[in-house]
Amino acid sequence: MSIPTPARSDLPVVVVGAGPVGLAAAAHLLERGLEPLILESGADAGAAVARWGHVRLFSPWRYDVDAAARRLLAPTGWPEPDPDALPTGADLVEHYLAPLAATDAIAPRLRTGTRVLAVARDGADKTRSLGRERRGYRVRTLGPDGQVQDVLARAVIDASGTFSTSNPLGVGGLPARGEDAAERFVTGPLPDVLGADRSTFAGRHTLVVGMGHSAANTLLSLVTLAEQEPGTTLTWAIRGGSARRLFGGGADDELPARGLLGHRLKDAVDAGRLTLRIYVSIEQLVPGADTVRVLGRSKDAPLDLEVHAIVNATGFRPDFDMLREIRLDLDPVVEAPAALAPLIDPNHHSCGTVPPHGESVLAHPDDGFYLAGMKSYGRAPTFLLATGYEQVRSIAAALAGDRAGADVVRLDLPATGVCSTDLAADDEASGGCCGGGGPADDEASGGCCGGGGPAETVPAGGRTLLGFATGVAHGRSGDRA
Repeated sequence: MSIPTPARSDLPVVVVGAGPVGLAAAAHLLERGLEPLILESGADAGAAVARWGHVRLFSPWRYDVDAAARRLLAPTGWPEPDPDALPTGADLVEHYLAPLAATDAIAPRLRTGTRVLAVARDGADKTRSLGRERRGYRVRTLGPDGQVQDVLARAVIDASGTFSTSNPLGVGGLPARGEDAAERFVTGPLPDVLGADRSTFAGRHTLVVGMGHSAANTLLSLVTLAEQEPGTTLTWAIRGGSARRLFGGGADDELPARGLLGHRLKDAVDAGRLTLRIYVSIEQLVPGADTVRVLGRSKDAPLDLEVHAIVNATGFRPDFDMLREIRLDLDPVVEAPAALAPLIDPNHHSCGTVPPHGESVLAHPDDGFYLAGMKSYGRAPTFLLATGYEQVRSIAAALAGDRAGADVVRLDLPATGVCSTDLAADDEASGGCCGGGGPADDEASGGCCGGGGPAETVPAGGRTLLGFATGVAHGRSGDRA
C-alpha cells in the first residue's frame, strides 16, 4: 500500500543554517504563519560564529539584531544589548543567537548536528521539467546519530554561509602545488593570535595572505604579539598593487571601528612593523619539518619565503555540491544569483555599496529555492547582516503570498567612506572578507564590510545604487589587472 505524498503547501520550509540569517528567516516565516524547520550542522546555533568568537564586529548591535527575531525575544525578558556597543562573535552567540534558538518558537523547530547532503525536487531530477513546479523538495540529511534521512519541504532557504570553504592560496583560483601537503602550516582566516593560538605564532615568522578585514585583524594582532614576543615577524602578501582599499575611509567611514581598523593597519605598514609584498602569486608550497617554503612571484622579483605559518585570509567561495539537482541561475563571475551579481561584483563596486534587494532578485528557476545571506553573495565580499535580514523578510513575504510586501525592500546601512575607480591599481583577486572584526557580519561566518549609504526604499528588482558605481559593464573581459 503506497503512502500518499503530503501536499506541497502542507510541508515546512527548510532553512539550512542556524546562524543569524537562518534564524532570522525562521522568525519571519513564523510571523507569516509558515512552518520552518532549521537544519544546523554544528552542535549549537551559531556554531560557525563561535569559531571566531574572539573577534569584535565593526558593526554595532543596532545592525546585528533582526526585527522579527527581536519580536520573538521580547516576551522572554531578553535584555537587548546596547545598540551602540560593538559585540564580539562570542557576544553575538551568547547574547543573541543562543537566546533566540532557545525560544519556544524556535527550539522545537531546530535540528542541530544535522548536515544537509543534497537538495532536489521531490521525485524529479534536474533534467525533468513536466510538472516540476508542483513538486516540493527532498532534503537529504546526515543526523548526529550517523543516520541518513530525507526531509520533505515546500521551499528551501539555504543560509549555510561560506565560512567552511576558503579560497585557495594559489594563483588563478587554484590551489598552489603542494598546498594540500602543507595543510598543517595553514590556518583559517581568523586565528586567535593573542589567545588560544598564540603558540603557533609567538617568536615565529607568519605569512598573511589576503586583503580583507579578516587579514587586517590578524595582522594587527600579530603586530601586537611581536611587541610582546621577541622574534615574532610577519609578512603580508596581496595579489594586487595597492592596499589602499583596505586602509579605508578613516573618519569618513560611518562605522568608526571599520575606519580605525584600516587606519591602524596603514600606520603599521608605514612604520615597518610588517613587510608588505604586492602583486604576489603563490605557485608552490614545500613543507618541511618545522617550516614551509613559499615559492612564486611578487612585484618584479621571485618570491621565496621560509615561514612557520600561513594565514589564509583570501576570502570564501560558496559550496554548491549539495545543490547539483537544483536549477540555479548563477552569475559566471561571482557565483551569486544572476540578478544580484551586477550589484555586488567587486570588479566594479569598490565602495561596498549594495542597493536594497529581495526575493525577486534572489529567485532561481526552481521556484521556492533561495540562497540567502553570505552564500547569496557568492564570491563577493561586501555582505552585512542587515542585508541578509531584509533578504529573508522579503522571501518569507513571497512564500506567504504577499507579493507587494516582498517587492518593497528597505535598508539603512552605514557608508564606508571610501570609493575608488582605480580598480586595476587596487585589485586583490582574493576578495577576502570585510567584517570589521573579520567575517563579522556573515550569517554563518560573520560577514563583510558591505555598506551602502542612507536608508532607501526601492522595488526588489530595482537597479538604483545607493553609492558609487564605476559604470563598467559587468563581467567584461580585461577589467582587472
